[in-house]
Amino acid sequence: MSVHLDEMDRKILRVLRENGRISNAHLAERVGLSASPCWNRVRQLEESGVIEGYTVLLNQKALGLPEIVMIEVTLDRHDDETFARFGEALAQMPEVMEAYLLTGEYDYLIKVAVQGTEGYEEFLRRKLYKLPHLRHSRSTFVLRCLKRSASVEP
Repeated sequence: MSVHLDEMDRKILRVLRENGRISNAHLAERVGLSASPCWNRVRQLEESGVIEGYTVLLNQKALGLPEIVMIEVTLDRHDDETFARFGEALAQMPEVMEAYLLTGEYDYLIKVAVQGTEGYEEFLRRKLYKLPHLRHSRSTFVLRCLKRSASVEP
């Protein structure tokens, strides 16, 4: 379901994307509205699901988990229950930053944060490889992040 956004909604979303902690007064000033109509628009964007929530981006390096690894996974079964259980297990692993169910050669693409190759090996052996129905995985270490965004430009 698509929501119609006018240019003012887009301005609000661009500012919030830059700084989700901005006060309503400063947001209103930046987009050229008074505080009350600005607040109403933000609330409507939240209620319509355009704004799903607010979060903080953490520096993985500062947290001691500087390596990002992308893991492609193939399962040996493709029924709803297997997908559901595998997805639930991934969601419980703190190292997993993102996980996607895919079409194509692999079933999942998983983004994990680890502490070096030892941390990666530990994640594989103690967590990922213990999940049922995992048939194959292929991993790639990220050398550098070229773009990081929580959403696309509205």
